[in-house]
Amino acid sequence: MAGTTRIADRRGLPEPGSVNSQKVHTASLQLNRLTRRFGETLAVDSVSLEVAAGEFLTLLGPSGCGKTTTLRMIAGFEQPTSGRVVVGDRDVTGLPPQRRDVGMVFQNYALFPHLDVWENVAFGLKSRGDRRDGVAPQVKRALELVEMGGYGRRKVQELSGGQQQRVALARALAPEPPLLLLDEPLSNLDAALRERTRDELRALLKRLGMTAVFVTHDQEEAFALSDRVAVLNLGRLQQLGTPQELYGAPANAFVAAFLGRANFFAATVDSVDGDGAVCRLST
Repeated sequence: MAGTTRIADRRGLPEPGSVNSQKVHTASLQLNRLTRRFGETLAVDSVSLEVAAGEFLTLLGPSGCGKTTTLRMIAGFEQPTSGRVVVGDRDVTGLPPQRRDVGMVFQNYALFPHLDVWENVAFGLKSRGDRRDGVAPQVKRALELVEMGGYGRRKVQELSGGQQQRVALARALAPEPPLLLLDEPLSNLDAALRERTRDELRALLKRLGMTAVFVTHDQEEAFALSDRVAVLNLGRLQQLGTPQELYGAPANAFVAAFLGRANFFAATVDSVDGDGAVCRLST
């Protein structure tokens, strides 16, 4: 992430067995016809998708498309009107957040200003009742993973925005969750810092083998980070695929327009042959 230190990239990975090279237990994710209504408003409309263990999936779409509501239902902060959330082999629908065993990085980081860095990272471990002698090594490992090992006794107010982002990530990683959720965690960083941070974030999560679901409205960010991207609009899943698939073969006009500049032509289909068609452009 950002700040005065930098996470090791693929060219400088630590030796096998060191803290930065350890894999974590990870899990798959399934959403089955997930729906959320707020009164008469249909915020999420029957979204179904699967995320493989170790995969980085991004929920991408404009404001109000349902991506953050979907993430909050995965985390347990919102309960679905209907549908199911399955993490690994556990149906967690209806469970409170603390029983879902997922990590969450919020857009505003949500760090406690009255606690120092060490105490912020330890908070989740203590809240779930971990033994004191087990908390310290997990906090140490999480801070080392994000290259903040020497910052344990710093106050949050003494850190840069990039360093605060690292601490928020360390807090989410400390309990070693099988699934990590990230709600636009890079949006508060400047452009240059955001680009560097996203590369470091992907390298770290891939090194850990962690399953991650990331929310953003930024197409470039989604394409740079993701194994696959789920494009949402008006609460519905428009297309799910790799960045190459979405860019090369958008499923509809919305996806084509949202992902970049597109030329649209009115045409009449004259004939269909397998996966192709012969069209006549309107004059």
